[in-house]
Amino acid sequence: MAILPIRIWGDPVLHAPAEPVAEITDEIRTLVADMYETMDAAPGVGLAAPQVGVGLRIYTYTYEDDEGRPWRGEIINPELWMTPTVPGDPDEDSESEGCLSFPGEAFPLRRSDRVVVTGTDIEGAPVRIEVDGWRARIMQHEFDHLDGVIYIDRISDGDWKTAQKISKKRGWGRPGVSWTPGVDDVDA
Repeated sequence: MAILPIRIWGDPVLHAPAEPVAEITDEIRTLVADMYETMDAAPGVGLAAPQVGVGLRIYTYTYEDDEGRPWRGEIINPELWMTPTVPGDPDEDSESEGCLSFPGEAFPLRRSDRVVVTGTDIEGAPVRIEVDGWRARIMQHEFDHLDGVIYIDRISDGDWKTAQKISKKRGWGRPGVSWTPGVDDVDA
């Protein structure tokens, strides 16, 4: 297993729809194992294959359920269904999120409160996840990556301008910029 470099906003792989996984091969198994190691080292609660430069429809996740039990998994070729998003402005305290591909920052973003995700796991077994609240936010965030969308693409105009200033100051927003957990000094 290896910790992979995480691409930063502006890299083309992050802004293009990912391709479906046609077959679960040893290369896919290695990629998923590396994604877990990278996600844990970052640390993050989710990581999509495009974030490590691979344009495939795969993401890993980790969270605790309401009873404090850890849940961890991967979803290959996911499909996402969500309840309608409640209209209004997001709450900065309870609806802010960050991203390993825009490290060190968090912006408020309204998301659906309940989702269902289906797909397969690394063994090819069917996966169905039905979650709400923060866990639903994780699923939507990672699914967005597979469609070439980063959460800052969805934030308010004012926050978008702030994100652009941050990106320019840090030299982001262009191809080839990445950071490696445990190697590079970024505040993810």
